[in-house]
Amino acid sequence: MVAGTRPAWVDDRLFPFESRFVDVGGNTVHYVDEGSGPTLLFLHGNPTWSFLWRDTIRALSGDFRCIALDFPGFGLSTPRPGYRYLPEEHADVLAGFADALGLEGATLIGQDWGGPIGLATALRRPALAKRLVLANTWAWPVNGDLYYEAFSRIGGNAPMQFLVRRINLLVNTFIPTGHRKRRPTADEMTHYRRALDTPERRQASAVLPGRILASRKFFEDIETGLPTLAQLPTLIVWGDADIAFRTQERERLETALPRHETVIVHGASTYVESDAPEEFIGAIRAWHPQTAARGGR
Repeated sequence: MVAGTRPAWVDDRLFPFESRFVDVGGNTVHYVDEGSGPTLLFLHGNPTWSFLWRDTIRALSGDFRCIALDFPGFGLSTPRPGYRYLPEEHADVLAGFADALGLEGATLIGQDWGGPIGLATALRRPALAKRLVLANTWAWPVNGDLYYEAFSRIGGNAPMQFLVRRINLLVNTFIPTGHRKRRPTADEMTHYRRALDTPERRQASAVLPGRILASRKFFEDIETGLPTLAQLPTLIVWGDADIAFRTQERERLETALPRHETVIVHGASTYVESDAPEEFIGAIRAWHPQTAARGGR
């Protein structure tokens, strides 16, 4: 464990969990570790942090050990000097984090970038994942797909990165558009904005759009390894009003991971776990053996 400070702007009413910190390769990684039982390991994407999982952790910590970390540069984690915020580096940090906590046999729950980062780590640490939950994510190269080519080239160019650093563009656009069933409250938006409250902090979110194409080898390795993960029981929870991840991404995940169950949350967008928390929580309860035997209670 390392010393870390939880800033005063984190509202205990919205995020009522103890903040913990651990050194991983020189990065000070913030995480929460609540409850007991089978481990659920929550992995966020861009531009979010462990705050994304607050409703799920609150609801499930009575039956599970719920662990959610912030990747360096996001949330309350502090990167080491020279950290570049690449998905490859985030996967290194996740592997080191799992080693530091001695995690094995967990259910990896990944959303957006948390999906491929988690899958890459599961391939490197075969004992880490016993089950998977994937929500609005992907696991292969998208080079050549005009939809993602356009997003990555525009989102990763210098003018767009400047706007991300200057006006927190991704938080101010992605968080509202990633919620369709409910509107994020002003206090919730504050927690996302304050987590990336300086141009230096926002570099973490500015880098990732361009890496959708630039990290092709990272995604090729995940795609190659998917048959290794195909035996894992998988729950796919999908917000079908998402403009980022489409039906074809869900169907490709279903093909790659044949031991899946799919729950489609109609009207929910990118952040389905926050946009429709009751449906997301209910899907996990009905699927996971820890709670499914009790009828999902």
